[in-house]
Amino acid sequence: MTSIAAGEFKAKCLQLLDEVEATREPIVVTKFGRPVAKLVPMPPAVALRGALKGSVLYEGDIISPLDVEWEADKE
Repeated sequence: MTSIAAGEFKAKCLQLLDEVEATREPIVVTKFGRPVAKLVPMPPAVALRGALKGSVLYEGDIISPLDVEWEADKE
């Protein structure tokens, strides 16, 4: 994992953001040699359109009455 001093991070912030996005590798920001922050890439966005494709089952006509008499209807 790459580390960088806070002062250098401040000077190269936008460049480092592009680098983290491209390489997907985190960068640790240090202050006086101690780690104080970690710059990590965002997880890839999930497309919502089509995300549930194939997860719904078709059970046929569920509205029409059944030809079977239920025991609960006998009262």
